[in-house]
Amino acid sequence: MNIVRRNLAAMAVAFAAMLLFSNASCHRGGNTNIEVIEVQSVGPEFDADSAWAYCYAQCAFGPRTMNSEAHEQCAAWIADKFRALGCTVEMQKAALTGYDGTMLRATNIIARHHPERQRHILLCAHWDSRPWADNDPDSTNWQKPVMAANDGASGVAVMLEIARLLQQSDSLSVGVDFVCFDAEDWGVPQWVNRSDEDSWALGAQYWASQYKAEGYTTEFGILLDMVGGEAAQFHQEGMSMLMAPSIVEKVWRAAQQAGYSGYFPMSPGGRITDDHLPVNEKAGIPTIDIIPYYPNCESSSFGPTWHTVNDTMDHIDKNTLKAVGQTLVQVLFTL
Repeated sequence: MNIVRRNLAAMAVAFAAMLLFSNASCHRGGNTNIEVIEVQSVGPEFDADSAWAYCYAQCAFGPRTMNSEAHEQCAAWIADKFRALGCTVEMQKAALTGYDGTMLRATNIIARHHPERQRHILLCAHWDSRPWADNDPDSTNWQKPVMAANDGASGVAVMLEIARLLQQSDSLSVGVDFVCFDAEDWGVPQWVNRSDEDSWALGAQYWASQYKAEGYTTEFGILLDMVGGEAAQFHQEGMSMLMAPSIVEKVWRAAQQAGYSGYFPMSPGGRITDDHLPVNEKAGIPTIDIIPYYPNCESSSFGPTWHTVNDTMDHIDKNTLKAVGQTLVQVLFTL
């Protein structure tokens, strides 16, 4: 994820309004200016300890940078875990070209829970690691890879825990497709004096261009990006509001009903270029982005560990994983 391609200039348009709603910062979250409704949670209990363990297991391979041994080993591990949880798994291989001409051996991991069902919902996240910590406050770290505990592993971890819950207590009328996108974070580094938004989300671009309905309908999608950070709050991302506002309303209402409105304030976020854009634009699936916004964090509005060597398990918060995971359970079990 890159500041330029994330359109942070557009975030400034919403910044003043967001200050009216949020007191989030690098050190502390929380929101009191939201509608209070009665908690009406449904579905099984999301296990944050289990999600944390899935996150830890990915990081145990090391940074999952493109074309690395750790990348290949982790791909096999993720696929095996989804299979063990009752999903059918497809390894979608692609040779993609990075911004610098590097050929990237990419694998989108597609795991389907009950693919025979007519209705389908998409949950997705990227699983690769940023190869350069180019937002680290110490410039000597810029060429080092990012462990990507939050910016990558957390989203996959939440999806794996959802898959585990569905294997144990599935009363849904829909199938769930889990897609782990590759090659999201090989975008133009900050030290290169140019911007290229198409250099990001390469795996999602490829998946969306290959997407086929295959006789069933994918009703909507939810992208999980950096869903385990400390003091995270998930404002309503601008492109999601533009392309799939009813899904935003569904998810944020579910967060309130599950008792996690403090993590999901009813306030606007900036417009972000992320994996959900090609899913909307190329695959035609209305998809939103659950992504944190830290309006008062000087180092990055995506939080203090974003694209730094500090994006490690030391900064993964089980409470954040729980809030996002239980919200997704609420969404699925109220369809």
